[in-house]
Amino acid sequence: MDGSVAEDRPGPSGVASPGNRWSTSHPQDAPGDRKGSADGVQRGGPSRRSAPWEPPPADPPGPVTFPPGPKPPGLRAEEPREGRTPEEAGAGVRPAVGAARDSVRPSRDAAPPLTARNGPPTLQSDDIPLVVAHVGSGPPTYDPEPIALPVADPDDLGGLVADTVLDGARYGACTLRAASVRGDSARYRGEPRRDSLLTARFGAGEDALVLVAMATGARATPGAHRAAAEACEWIGRAVGRSHARLAADIRAARRGDLKSGLHRLTDRSLGRLRASAAEQGIEPEEYTAGLRCLLLPADPRCRTRVFFGVGAGGLFRLRDGEWQDIEPRVATTAGAPVMSFGSPPHETPEGDRLTMDLGIATPPSPYEPALAPRRDPFRFRASVARPGDTLLLCTAGLADPLRGEPDLAEHLTTRWATAEPPGLAAFLADTQVRVKGYADDRTAAAVWEA
Repeated sequence: MDGSVAEDRPGPSGVASPGNRWSTSHPQDAPGDRKGSADGVQRGGPSRRSAPWEPPPADPPGPVTFPPGPKPPGLRAEEPREGRTPEEAGAGVRPAVGAARDSVRPSRDAAPPLTARNGPPTLQSDDIPLVVAHVGSGPPTYDPEPIALPVADPDDLGGLVADTVLDGARYGACTLRAASVRGDSARYRGEPRRDSLLTARFGAGEDALVLVAMATGARATPGAHRAAAEACEWIGRAVGRSHARLAADIRAARRGDLKSGLHRLTDRSLGRLRASAAEQGIEPEEYTAGLRCLLLPADPRCRTRVFFGVGAGGLFRLRDGEWQDIEPRVATTAGAPVMSFGSPPHETPEGDRLTMDLGIATPPSPYEPALAPRRDPFRFRASVARPGDTLLLCTAGLADPLRGEPDLAEHLTTRWATAEPPGLAAFLADTQVRVKGYADDRTAAAVWEA
C-alpha cells in the first residue's frame, strides 16, 4: 500500500478518540492547508489518499498507531503469559492501521492448541454419556455401530427400513419414549430391521387415545420386515376407527369389553397377514409377525394402561427401584383331552390301562385334513399406574437380555429411577446397552408416570 491511511477509532461512547487524526506524510493535506474548507477543519473520515499519478513519498512512512481510548468499566488487563514479554503478549499495543484488515481475522498461531482426550470420543448431554456401552461378562462380538446397509431394490425403495427409529410424546400424566434399533447381527450382515414401531394419537384433548404398536417378523424369512410393518399398520387402522369406544371403556374400567374387543381386532389384523401371504403364494408361517401394543389415554385423571397382543416379548414395571415382570402368563392346558390338547388318558375306552408310551406320532389320515399349527395365545393386561412408576413394553430383543442379565436390569434401574424421564437421545443410548450373546433387534416403549 502506498502511504499510510489514518482511521478514526470510536471510543465507548461512539466519539472518536483524541490524538493525531491525520498522517504527516503529506503536509499539503493538513487541515489548515485544505482548499475549499471554510474553517480549515476536516469533517471526520480518513485523509485523502495519493492519486495514482502522484509520485510516492521519498521515504515510506512507518506504521501509524493511536493511543488507546477510555476502557469500559470492569475491564481488566490480561496478564502476560510466562515466557512472553509484554510486547509479545500485545499488552497496550494497537495494530497498525495498514494491517487493520488483517487484524479482523483471528491469527491461527494465537488459537490454543487442541488437546486429544484419552479414550473413545463421547457426546455429552446433561452429564449423560451417549456412547454405546455394554454390560455383562465381556464385550459383544459385533461392532457397536452399523456396518452394512440392506440390499435395495430400485423398483421398491419405499420398502427400505431405517436402522433406527426414535419417538416420544407427553400426554396427561405420562411421558412416552419409544425406540426401535436394528440388532448387531443384522447390522453386520446387512439385513433389514425385522422390528417395526408405530406411535399414533387418535382424537384430541382429553378424549384422545395414544397407541404404541411394535411387531417382529419371522426369523430367516425374506419379507419379515414387511410383515411386521403391515401388522402395525392393520392394528393401527383398527384401533383408530374404534378409538372413541376404546377410550370410553378404559375410563370406565370395562376390562371384559376391552379384552374381547381387542382380541377381535388383533385376530382380524393378523388374519390380514395370512391373506397377504396367500396372495403372494407363500406359507402363512413365512409371512407373520408377533404383535404387542399399548394403549394410553390422554385423560390425566385416568391412569389405566392397557397392554394386548400376541408373540414373545416383555412387559415390565419399575416401581420403588425394583423391576417387576408383569407379562401375562398363559396357563398350560392340563386335565382331560379337549380338542386334541391336554394330558393323554390313563386307559383305553375298553378299559385297558396304558403301560408304555413309545412316543410314535400317529400319521395324518388321508381322509382328514392335517391340524393347523397352534398360534400364539392372546395376551391382555390392564393395570393402574402409580406416580413414579415406569412401564416398559419391549420385544424379545430387549426382554431376553433384561431377564437373563442382572447387570442390564441394574443399569436401567439406575438410569430410569429418577424424577425426570430421559430425553430422546439418552433413552436411545439406554436401549442400546449391549449384552454379549444377544444381538437381535430391539424395540422398546417406556412410560414415565408424573
